[in-house]
Amino acid sequence: MAAVEGIQMDDHTQMSDAVLWRRATAGQPDAFGQIFDRHVQAVYRHCFRLSGSADAADDLTSAVFIEAWKRGGDPPAAEDGSLLPWLLGVATIVVRSRSRSLWRYRRLLHRLPEPRPNDDLADEVADRVDAERQIQDLLVLVRHLPKHDQEVLALCGWAGLSYQDAASVLGVPVGTIRSRLSRARAKLRELTADRQEAR
Repeated sequence: MAAVEGIQMDDHTQMSDAVLWRRATAGQPDAFGQIFDRHVQAVYRHCFRLSGSADAADDLTSAVFIEAWKRGGDPPAAEDGSLLPWLLGVATIVVRSRSRSLWRYRRLLHRLPEPRPNDDLADEVADRVDAERQIQDLLVLVRHLPKHDQEVLALCGWAGLSYQDAASVLGVPVGTIRSRLSRARAKLRELTADRQEAR
């Protein structure tokens, strides 16, 4: 425990996500803030890879943590107490359920004039545009896969979840995760080769 101006404060840095979640639901909002700080980047990357848009990923990341909080209860934690697999599962659902409204949102954004980037931000903006272009090119190929194969690819191939954690998130056996991921990777190799031959 660390004291700040005479007030006892918990040191959350060593606590598992599961313990932090219980503290957050018991009325300690800084515990939820610690969970957010630990996983916001991983959730953002997952949303970006699924949506192909940095702007959408920003909004989706916020929505994931709001949705996670609204779900409350006692979420399933990984063996090490991490809530990241569960959060990525929530993210997958949020992205899937909001894809239609995000499409309308992006269409509206395209009608607006392009902002003029500040010289200091020009490189960052260029990198962001390049990253969006690359992920959108990849998503064109990924969308040829069945939905359940896309989800496994995003969770295991991109987000780095273990087969066990992905199986827990999607509610299927580990063997199903392995076969779906193998099938998705093989199909992507085939699609990539076809695209290169067509050029």
